[in-house]
Amino acid sequence: MTIKYLDKDNNEVYLNYKTDEDEANGQHVLIIPIYNNKLLFTQHDIRGIEFPGGKIEENESSLAAAQRELNEETGAVATELHYIAQYYVARQNSTSFYKDVYVAKIDYLENKQDYLETSGPKFFSKVTDIPEQQRSFLIKDTTILNCLERVIELGYYK
Repeated sequence: MTIKYLDKDNNEVYLNYKTDEDEANGQHVLIIPIYNNKLLFTQHDIRGIEFPGGKIEENESSLAAAQRELNEETGAVATELHYIAQYYVARQNSTSFYKDVYVAKIDYLENKQDYLETSGPKFFSKVTDIPEQQRSFLIKDTTILNCLERVIELGYYK
């Protein structure tokens, strides 16, 4: 089943829920991490607080990219990563893309000197606990909020 809607820029978005048996073949990844019964976010230096994610590098699998981005932006090491969704953004004025979405159960956090373009891990019980002015536009995105709801429906987070 495909859920279709328009994003804030009036681009068409097509969201499909997935399972670990499905092939993850996007160009980008988004990770919804859970650590000690909290949601793990990162603070992007420009955009604000959001879930970790990024581009899949050449010759890198989607799963490897999810593990790498998660660790680079938060220091998190996952014991479990599950493929839960993929969405396609049909951009009108830019390159369209597919993004693979994972839920991650975090085993531990490594203390890092550099979190690249972020200031590292941030923990909240729910998105609404993040002060409005600190929320990235991405954490307000309908697609990402639908994916978080999917994580809850699947029983990964309460």
